[in-house]
Amino acid sequence: MTRGTRRDEQSGGDRRDTSGDPGTTGEAPVAESPAGSLTDALGEAAALLRRLHVPGDPLVLPNAWDAASARAVVEAGFPVVATGSAAVAPVLGYADGEGTPAAEMMAAIARIARAVPVPVTADVERGYGLDPADLAERLLAAGAVGCNLEDSDPRTGELVAPERQAEFLAGVRAAAGSQLVINARVDTYLGGDGSRAAAVDRARRYLDAGADCVYPIGADGEEEIERLVEEIGAPVNVLFRPGMPSTARLAELGVARISYGHGLHQAVHAHTRRLLRAVAAGRDPYADGYSA
Repeated sequence: MTRGTRRDEQSGGDRRDTSGDPGTTGEAPVAESPAGSLTDALGEAAALLRRLHVPGDPLVLPNAWDAASARAVVEAGFPVVATGSAAVAPVLGYADGEGTPAAEMMAAIARIARAVPVPVTADVERGYGLDPADLAERLLAAGAVGCNLEDSDPRTGELVAPERQAEFLAGVRAAAGSQLVINARVDTYLGGDGSRAAAVDRARRYLDAGADCVYPIGADGEEEIERLVEEIGAPVNVLFRPGMPSTARLAELGVARISYGHGLHQAVHAHTRRLLRAVAAGRDPYADGYSA
């Protein structure tokens, strides 16, 4: 059984008692609670997020893109909110691929974290050019207790040398300690040779560098996913997209985390366009049964 809608009372609902507004600066809000209390709360939320990565009982993450969608994720019973950069970026008016200024992305993450009483893990592409210590500090200041970091250049799509990416991940781990759950994305199925050997090699390097989970994005097919899980021997994240095995089947294959990326945002945006076309044509946009 997947834990897509299982809630945990230890979700650290009060850890984001923060004040201030990111405003135009993009700075994360300042916590009202003493620094020690905030640190403890972030640590507890990170520990909960880490515990939820269980092979065979995966954490299901229908990625959110703003505070409203994040609240909807929680209302549906999911124990964690994850952001997706390819959904957040267009909402902020930018293209994915690190087109969003770091300060604006962190401000968006902070608004989401402030809006929900569950752990938040943020997709921050390859770090927006920040050094590992600065990236970790900004994520924690925003209230995130997890992050996705990819191993290809978002602007060119070219893979980063695995040893260089491992060094970067090790730097984030050293700076954040246990307060960030690191999900290391492996892009070999997107921009590499597509071989399982390459994916497993990078995955093992990233785990050795301190990653908690690895994300061979683009991997599909039951046999391929099962073999990846077996050969990596650690929590594996897969991207759910059309044609994928069901979440129940992915659980049977040993997956520990299932992400929806920007797929839900795309579907919502497509539906919005259909409604707008109906309005432009003078038709009732609610005729199909939708009611405000």
